[in-house]
Amino acid sequence: MNEPVDLAAAVSVLDTARSATVLCHVQPDADTIGSGLALAQVLHRRGVPVRVSFAEPAALPVSMRSLPGTEFLVPPAKVPAEVDVLIAVDCGSAGRLGSLRDRLDGARVSLVLDHHRSNTRFGSVNVVDETAESTAGLIARVLDAWGEPIDRSIAHCLFAGLVTDTGSFKWARPGSHALAERLLATGIDDAAITRTLMDTHPFAWLPMLSRVLSSAQLNPAAAKGAGLVYAVVRQADLTGVRSEEVESIIDLIRTTSEAQVAAVFKESRTSSEHWTVSLRSHDNADGTLGVDVAQVATALGGGGHRYAAGYSTTGTADHLVAALVAALA
Repeated sequence: MNEPVDLAAAVSVLDTARSATVLCHVQPDADTIGSGLALAQVLHRRGVPVRVSFAEPAALPVSMRSLPGTEFLVPPAKVPAEVDVLIAVDCGSAGRLGSLRDRLDGARVSLVLDHHRSNTRFGSVNVVDETAESTAGLIARVLDAWGEPIDRSIAHCLFAGLVTDTGSFKWARPGSHALAERLLATGIDDAAITRTLMDTHPFAWLPMLSRVLSSAQLNPAAAKGAGLVYAVVRQADLTGVRSEEVESIIDLIRTTSEAQVAAVFKESRTSSEHWTVSLRSHDNADGTLGVDVAQVATALGGGGHRYAAGYSTTGTADHLVAALVAALA
């Protein structure tokens, strides 16, 4: 059984903050950015100087630029070396902060707010709810415990994290729909938010998908017979597409019925043979627990959830695939 989450510990840190830096993970998704911007808005209205940042890529993904609170975003070079309170949102480990991990050393207090089971508890105060469907959901509960109202702008950011991390509520947990209803009651346009984040792509996405999906391979014997399906996204495939398009590929690969584990190997735009890897899995057909890809990702230097995880690595594509197959064994 999971230990009760100590929301009061987070409130105590936030309530006494004199200045704050909110850090999101590298290659940010809407859960980390939405959580970070929601917190920044609350801190700002309380009169606390606050900055939000992430190490890479250089710019916020286009799909997230309409989120309220982006005025608090600063490039990594403008994140101060010292701050009263540093808050890491949706980060399972210090490594997920990339080049900004050194800012932990300059904080009086570092607060980790996260929902990843593999979280390494790298902050001086760690509030990690492994049962939460999203960090945005955890943030909503922290704000309630703090007595801070959730207005329309904050609700917009939290809904962005909620809808994306649940895959438009395909992976909702108890309380997810109740939170969504509460956020919708503030007047946010859920259809527009979801369309912008998840259902809008440039035309270049289609030929990119054609190339990448044609690279897909099936290894039925991998993961002790559970099966592995994977695809490789190389530098040459990235021309004209955004990070959102690249991140969307795993949701197509994972639909393969002959494999329980899905992987997408994504080469860096700037560094050859530097990769991030997305892993997905699911329950067995009889409802028993399936392959724990968080355990696999952790062994390879990353982390995540039982059925959604990832890691970063270097090498040739063939080497990466062999390493993953070995880890799955």
